Amino acid sequence: MSTVTAVPLQPAKRSYLVYLWVGIALALIAAVALARQGDDPLARNARARGVVVTASGLQYKVIAPGKPGAAKPTDADVALVNYEGKLLNGTTFDKSQQPTPMPVTGVVPGFSEALKLMPKGAKYRFWMKPSLGYGDKATGPIPANSTLIFDVELLDFLPQSVVQQMQAQAQMQQRGMPGGAPGAPGAVPVRP
Repeated sequence: MSTVTAVPLQPAKRSYLVYLWVGIALALIAAVALARQGDDPLARNARARGVVVTASGLQYKVIAPGKPGAAKPTDADVALVNYEGKLLNGTTFDKSQQPTPMPVTGVVPGFSEALKLMPKGAKYRFWMKPSLGYGDKATGPIPANSTLIFDVELLDFLPQSVVQQMQAQAQMQQRGMPGGAPGAPGAVPVRP
């Protein structure tokens, strides 16, 4: 019979075990980070705190809630807004220089839906998937299939019929036609 020489194993140093567990933890953190990096930006954004997702996929976050109980625009209104539009990479593609009137139905579907969510005085941030924006069409500085981000402040809105009436009156006044404001040049005198 042969004898086997037994060689006793030295115990592992505690510091080696600590390094091993720290390495495993870092590997797990890196794996999670890589998995999230491949995540769709809108899916990741939808999980962010305070972001609401509508049935159409429009995402928004309330920055300033506006006036409590204030009315919201409808399809028949023209909204007066300040806005800034950006791409996912942060590039600004459009920004209002002053309050801008926008017919609620005269904009891309996502912007129209967004305006109808906002009460007067509110400021929201919106994220629109391509189908709610310009879709597969490149438009100016906006590449095809772009996700759009808008910061929008709703200052006021009026029915479109009132805006059209105001525009017609302004055109008549510019032409010097009667029908302007009482007392204005070219206005028809008002008799009691």
